[in-house]
Amino acid sequence: MKRTEYSERSASPSARAEGGATIRELLSYRLHVVANLLSRGAALRYKREFGVSLMEWRTLALLGGGAPMSLNELTKLAGLDKSQMSRVVAGLTERKLVLRAVDASDARGVRLSLSGSGQKVYTGLIAAANERNDAFLAALDAREREMLASIFDKLTGAAREFIHAENAAGRGGRKVPADKAPRKTARAAKASKLLKTGTGKAGTKRSKS
Repeated sequence: MKRTEYSERSASPSARAEGGATIRELLSYRLHVVANLLSRGAALRYKREFGVSLMEWRTLALLGGGAPMSLNELTKLAGLDKSQMSRVVAGLTERKLVLRAVDASDARGVRLSLSGSGQKVYTGLIAAANERNDAFLAALDAREREMLASIFDKLTGAAREFIHAENAAGRGGRKVPADKAPRKTARAAKASKLLKTGTGKAGTKRSKS
């Protein structure tokens, strides 16, 4: 795969001089692009082979891996808002892939789980997902895979720190002072450096596509 879209040559010197990195060089944007590409490929396959959308796949996969769940639990894990998840669950229930049952500990609550048919679909879906996952990881050698897992863990921690700081600033109705904002820790800085194109050991190798 040619590294042209995100190389530092893609931005003019004046663009970087005025505002630092361009949007295409930002870590969050690059992760967004990769995630979208992975999701698009998954959506096409799951729709073709199993007749489910990406959100339906995610719902079935979460229930297959940890049912029964409440709607709130499922919403949080899926990263959707409650109204979106309600529509997805309603569609899967209508197709008899998901079952609703009264929560034994709360008569007003509902517990969701897979039906027998839903379990069969889930088995096929998770097998296809693992096949895709193995194919993508095959583009990396063992050391790169280990490094990628570590980088994701570190970036997740750094992102949560920033969310915590933003929530705190929002509650106070003011901006976070520079000396109180989350500092770029050594591990976050290293992770960012490794993910930059052509920077650090992880960036010296080109993955195959």
